[in-house]
Amino acid sequence: MKRVVVDASALVAVVFQEPGFERVSASLDGTTLFAPALLKFELANVALTKSRREPAKAARFFAALRAAVDERSRIVFQDVNATDVALIAHATGTSAYDASYLWLAGHLGADLVTLDKPLAAVGAGEDEHT
Repeated sequence: MKRVVVDASALVAVVFQEPGFERVSASLDGTTLFAPALLKFELANVALTKSRREPAKAARFFAALRAAVDERSRIVFQDVNATDVALIAHATGTSAYDASYLWLAGHLGADLVTLDKPLAAVGAGEDEHT
């Protein structure tokens, strides 16, 4: 089974059914999903923000979050090497958050699935160097 690293932009689209979720879902079919543990907190923050904007839908947002990060989720959450992440962020001009996805994809030899165009461009460049 093909391994992929999924970032927050892609998974938020799927979990909360935002624009682009169909395309992302199709690219994740038949794959083993990996993500830095950080993704749990990024998703939690999105659920919190959405619940504050639309209090009537808060239960739905938190249920979607629970399903995405629950231990039965199909995502394998992994720790990343903080020093390497900082070095990648410095070299690429990305945030440490984005660099954590780049590091994990490189570490696993996996593709990065993202809706973040600047991150995708950096990720494509990283593939040439790893």
